[in-house]
Amino acid sequence: MKKTTLNNGVEIPLVGLGVFQIPDLEECEQTVLTAIKSGYRLIDTASLYLNEKAVGNAIKKSGVSREDLFITTKLWVQDTGYENTIRAVEKSLKELQLDYLDLYLIHQAMGDYYGSWRAMEDLYKQGRIRAIGVSNFFPDRIVDLIAHNEIIPAVNQIEINPFYQREEELELLTKYNVLTQSWASFAEGKNDLFTNRILTAVGQKYNKSVAQVTLRWLVQRGIAVIPKSVREVRMLENMNIWDFELSKEDMNAIATLDTGKSVFFDHRDPETAEWLTKLTFQDVEAR
Repeated sequence: MKKTTLNNGVEIPLVGLGVFQIPDLEECEQTVLTAIKSGYRLIDTASLYLNEKAVGNAIKKSGVSREDLFITTKLWVQDTGYENTIRAVEKSLKELQLDYLDLYLIHQAMGDYYGSWRAMEDLYKQGRIRAIGVSNFFPDRIVDLIAHNEIIPAVNQIEINPFYQREEELELLTKYNVLTQSWASFAEGKNDLFTNRILTAVGQKYNKSVAQVTLRWLVQRGIAVIPKSVREVRMLENMNIWDFELSKEDMNAIATLDTGKSVFFDHRDPETAEWLTKLTFQDVEAR
């Protein structure tokens, strides 16, 4: 598995497994076990996903040394603030059955995330977290956070896919040496991504699937990826992206797919912001 180096010197795999929307604990545990067996070393979860315990069980059963794994989890809005964040990290460590986290992210730029960041800086200095970062932070929030805190985020995990390419944001994050990590790399299949004419044509050129073309397009732009799959064949397919390279012509063709808009929702829309600030663990569990 190819890796890149974060701005604090910690190495991170460029391809990992995301476990969003795998709430069934038995299925999630088996999925993570299969992924680790298949060669994955980065597992990305979050407290809001309600499956940290399953991830922890799989890690324990995998037989792979802890230092060979890279585990990411995230802080939800209701847990922001200095003391709340300390408690949330301890809870995640307990659920994951780990002594430390490789990467801890603020899930949304909402609530008292400044208090959270300072708690994360302290936990980082204590060795409880190897790298700290953010998720869903737009450029103004990233610049403001960097300007007023000691530690620059190592990662910003944001929606990036062929329909929402965010080139200007990628340039800004590169300027500050913040790694961009893509969530929803496949846009969850929206806009008929898997049958898209341009992506299909590029795939045929290299004898690769649309999924592989999409992931290769992302990593060639310096973006790390965490595609979700519960099927081993897809997991292996998603890792098999290192034996080809997209040409400049291919990259330019894919660039034409950009709509400049989220495939899901605008985090800055007041209704979306209201929904996210009120979304609780109980709401997710009840779904």
